[in-house]
Amino acid sequence: MSNKKLDGAFTVDVEDYFQVTAFEKRVSRANWDRYESRVSANTDHLLRILDKHNVRGTFFVLGWIAERYPEIAKRIHAQGHELASHGYWHQLVYELTPGAFANDLAQSKEAIANATGVEVKAYRAPSFSIVERSLWALDVLVEQGFTIDSSIFPISGHDRYGIPGARRDIHTVTRPGGSILEFPPSAWFWKKFNIPVGGGYFRILPFVLTLAAMRSIRNSGQPMMFYTHPWEFDPDQPRVSDIGAKSHFRHYSGLGRTTRRLEVLLSSFSFGSIANVLSRITPGNRPT
Repeated sequence: MSNKKLDGAFTVDVEDYFQVTAFEKRVSRANWDRYESRVSANTDHLLRILDKHNVRGTFFVLGWIAERYPEIAKRIHAQGHELASHGYWHQLVYELTPGAFANDLAQSKEAIANATGVEVKAYRAPSFSIVERSLWALDVLVEQGFTIDSSIFPISGHDRYGIPGARRDIHTVTRPGGSILEFPPSAWFWKKFNIPVGGGYFRILPFVLTLAAMRSIRNSGQPMMFYTHPWEFDPDQPRVSDIGAKSHFRHYSGLGRTTRRLEVLLSSFSFGSIANVLSRITPGNRPT
């Protein structure tokens, strides 16, 4: 990676299609091993695209994945990407006690370290579930040795996540347990609308709107945060039934165009890992 200015961080939440929060009432965690796993092939597909564009990103790996398929974490690390934690069981943080959250974090760190020898320092909560009522999780992250979080989505109107009015820039959060750097996922505030720039929004929203949002964020001088999942590049993934119309729309819409859109995105913007982005912030502009 050269020292050129980066437009933002490219991040991936490494989880399989059946592990998403929207399916948890239909897919028991006790039965995860019974489902056809597609995360290895889908992650490799994404790695090939990133390598083609000489992009190195940050991969928030689910501990369950790292433990059962350590070769996935090894390949990510071997290709020069940054490893981070997505928790172990993909549980919403605000449904856990602080003790249960600490155990989940410890399990995830151990699984990734056993697979790769890397002690991860960055974390992203499943479904961005650090919200107003679960800000205590930042204290637990500090206690567990994490220095970077990317879980607080500065948006409103979503049924599972978001803190309206939260800071959109990279900043330091000081808690009773200590301080942690917050690098929030990006959203463009346009005409009273929040336009997030990753995940399902990338697949579902008009692509011209996403590109406009990302250009606006770039022009503001703040590094953006883009996120995606390996399953979002797999239009042939097995379908999970009886999940409700909203979840069906969110999960399956646009899967066939994600690869094409990503190719355009990576040709239009300059991305690196979270560590890459932070290393290029000048001392006078360090987060506070």
